[in-house]
Amino acid sequence: MAAELNFKQELVGCFGYPVAENPTQAMIEPAFRDLGLDWRYLTLEVKPQDLPAAVAGARAFGFQGFNCTIPHKVAVIELLDELGESAALMGAVNCVVNRGGRLIGENTDGKGFVSSFRELDSPEGKSLVLLGAGGAARAIGVEMALAGVFKITLANRGEVRGRELEALFAGPLREKIRQSSGRDLEVVYAPWEGDFKVPGGSDILVNATSIGLYPDVDARIPLEMDSVSGNLIVADVIPNPPSTRLVREARQKGCRVIDGLGMLVAQGVIGIEYWTGRTPDRKVMRRGLEDVFGQ
Repeated sequence: MAAELNFKQELVGCFGYPVAENPTQAMIEPAFRDLGLDWRYLTLEVKPQDLPAAVAGARAFGFQGFNCTIPHKVAVIELLDELGESAALMGAVNCVVNRGGRLIGENTDGKGFVSSFRELDSPEGKSLVLLGAGGAARAIGVEMALAGVFKITLANRGEVRGRELEALFAGPLREKIRQSSGRDLEVVYAPWEGDFKVPGGSDILVNATSIGLYPDVDARIPLEMDSVSGNLIVADVIPNPPSTRLVREARQKGCRVIDGLGMLVAQGVIGIEYWTGRTPDRKVMRRGLEDVFGQ
């Protein structure tokens, strides 16, 4: 008997605005092909006012899930049926999963960062400096603290938003850590005026801002590079370009570095696992990104 013909492809994608510079498709679709899955990942530009219609469209088309990037990570929450534990705690969603017709909001950004960080070192007992207070900073701070970081220094150029994130870290996150492990979490808000000086004794520096994102590839983060010592692990969440100015300068100082592709691949692995129930080859995903960036 001839095999049954099936021309229906399962759909996932990315909702963002702007989104043309987002390279996620370049790693997800090779992973699907490697797994033998006839799935498509669509990069879709969705303006903020159109997000409700886009989510309704994803339901109507039977999307297996989708990613949310700037500026939708918080706004999408009210359009979903349920939140996973991490997403609820940090108040940001970057990965939506269709579970039996219900859209569940998860957050893979922080989990992906922890996964890529563990390739270099353990987070336990480390002091983390976070630049920025947006969705990426929320995700990274929450998951790194849960993974064992004992101190977070938070720097943001807008004090209102910075204080809001400080309240999350010093309140619900600290309480969860105390209840689950008996550990404490030290949280320090550092005003960011002029060039930021990395506090002495810090172990990890993360740029969780959008500074350096294409097309502003040579943008300088207001940072005292003399305060960036070679014993720091420096990470940049910017995936495009992979080698940002901060990444290049940190490498010159002898720092161990996590570039934006490391975090992007690691969180993409988790997203594919959520959507398909299967684990992709991260080498295939990294190679897909390196090919488009000429690495």
